[in-house]
Amino acid sequence: MIAIDGPAASGKSTVARKLAKRLGFSYVNSGALYRGIAWLTSEHHIRPTDAGAVCGQMRKSVFSFDLKGKEMVFSVNGVNPEPHLRDEEVNRTVSAISAIAEVREFLVAHLRTFLTKDDLVMEGRDIGSIVFPDTPYKFYIDASLEVRAQRRAIQGQRDDLFFRDRADSSRRSSPLTIAEDAHVIDSSTLTIDGVVGEIVGRLKMQGLGEALRLD
Repeated sequence: MIAIDGPAASGKSTVARKLAKRLGFSYVNSGALYRGIAWLTSEHHIRPTDAGAVCGQMRKSVFSFDLKGKEMVFSVNGVNPEPHLRDEEVNRTVSAISAIAEVREFLVAHLRTFLTKDDLVMEGRDIGSIVFPDTPYKFYIDASLEVRAQRRAIQGQRDDLFFRDRADSSRRSSPLTIAEDAHVIDSSTLTIDGVVGEIVGRLKMQGLGEALRLD
C-alpha cells in the first residue's frame, strides 16, 4: 500500500496513476469519491453547507465501489458520475462536502476495503495520515501556488486554490496534513517522470525495490 497525498494541482493524481502502472498496482483516487458526493448533492439541489441534508441523501443512496482494469470504478444509484466530476459546480462545492465528518467516515471505511482487492497506490489528502496511517510507504507531493494555478489553467479548470488549500487544511475532520513519516517531494520544477523516479528511488531505499523487481 503506497499513500500519496498533497494539495490540489500538485500533480499527485498523474504521478499516482503512472506509479501504479509501473508497479503493477491498482490506482485509487480518493478525491473522486468526494467529488461523487458533491455531484450527488448538486443533482438534488442540496446546499453543500447543509450537512444534515447532504448526509441524509448520502445514506439513502446506493453506492458501488470496485476495481476494474487496475483502477477504481464506482457508481451512485446506478449512475457513473465520472463525466461530471470536474464540473464547475463540483469544483466549487467539493471542499465543503469533504469537510463533513460523516461523509469522510463513510468514504474512509470504503477506501479501506480496496486493500482486500489488490496492492494499491492511493492518492488523496489524508491517505497517509488517516486512511492508512500504518503503511511505511508515504509520500506528500507539493508545488508552489503559482505553479499549481498554471496547471489548473492548462486543464481548463477554475479553482480558487488558495481557498481550497485553506479549507482543506483547516477542516476539523481529517485535514490536509503531512504525515510525520512521509517523504515530501516538491514537484514545482520536476516532470511527472522525475517525481515517479524519486518515489521509486525511495521505495528501493525502503527495501521494496527488490520485491517488485524495480530496475
